[in-house]
Amino acid sequence: MNKETDTYKERTANLQCVAIIPTYNNDGTIRQVICDVQHYISDIIVVNDGSTDKTADILQSMENIKVIGYTENKGKGYALKVGLQKAYELGYRYAITIDADGQHFADDIPVFVDRIEQVPDSLLIGSRNLTADNMPSKNTFANKFSNFWYKVETGRSLSDTQSGFRLYPLRKIHNMKFLTRRYEFEVEIIVRAAWKGINVENIPIKVYYAPKEERVSHFRPLQDFTRISMLNTFLVLIALLVYYPWRFLQWLTWSNIKDFFDSQVIHSKDSDLKMSLAMGWGVFCGIIPIWGYQMIFAGISAHFMKLNKVITVIFSNISIPPMIPFILYGSLLLGAWVLDIENAFSWKTVSFESIGLALGQYLVGSIILAVMAGCIVFLLAFLLMTLCKRTVRHE
Repeated sequence: MNKETDTYKERTANLQCVAIIPTYNNDGTIRQVICDVQHYISDIIVVNDGSTDKTADILQSMENIKVIGYTENKGKGYALKVGLQKAYELGYRYAITIDADGQHFADDIPVFVDRIEQVPDSLLIGSRNLTADNMPSKNTFANKFSNFWYKVETGRSLSDTQSGFRLYPLRKIHNMKFLTRRYEFEVEIIVRAAWKGINVENIPIKVYYAPKEERVSHFRPLQDFTRISMLNTFLVLIALLVYYPWRFLQWLTWSNIKDFFDSQVIHSKDSDLKMSLAMGWGVFCGIIPIWGYQMIFAGISAHFMKLNKVITVIFSNISIPPMIPFILYGSLLLGAWVLDIENAFSWKTVSFESIGLALGQYLVGSIILAVMAGCIVFLLAFLLMTLCKRTVRHE
């Protein structure tokens, strides 16, 4: 065992890897956690997040660790940000974070080392066995809840988004800005990492949950769950308004467009009429005034209408950033024309009354614009496909 741990200490040193252990009132476990980690990683940063028990005394008595401490408890997310920033400033490339409550096993560190050597600069998250003995039911629900929203926000799937046993690529994340500083930080950072194009993946780890009477938890279900829900609401809006349109623009190359039309249009099993309806309906969904939910509405409604969901969602991306000013301006003009009023909104004369009038004007105009644009796209698509005599693939 000593030879094996020495080998991994050398490998973590070569990888420029440091361990970060955030702690708050874990005087019963912190010493053992540090000792266990020291078998595999020589360099350790412990962030004492305002502990009021004997944690500070224990840390002071231990050798070969760097301690960052402050008197006020500021939350796990804040402690992690402080530790990650310090690790980057000290020149480390990777940081392995591990909780101080003893639920993680340091002998899983080799799993992180083996994997990061295969996929450099990835963000690795330990995936726990959610059916383990003593696993609190609230943890299982919270994790499944978080996994679902992570997929909505990034388009990627993870089996565990809340484990604190992780490996962070410091050079890839050091410029990121974050809104949160408590438990929800660990959700925010992996979403933002995925948006930045960093590979985020799970690796299997063991987990130990002490019996309920021995367990130390600082998770406050009502407050923390509320904050996580608010964060996910914000991230979903950013994903739908910015991230997915941005990904769509990146995808929009002649080669991808050709391949898309070849597979989804030319060789689709749908009739010309249904394909044209999917395109027109997608454009309609992309313009109607439900900003942030247009693609979701397009996909769900296409499912119930038995239209091609891929085509519908793709065409709902008409509201990409370059098109937004034209859609807004066109909606306002149409609204003013239909309501037989002058354009109510002007940047020179902004008032509550003008904003209220402009909002009604926009809502009316945007629905009319959506109907008109959807019908035009439907007719043009149907005409083109009819003229081209597209061959429908039968299955």
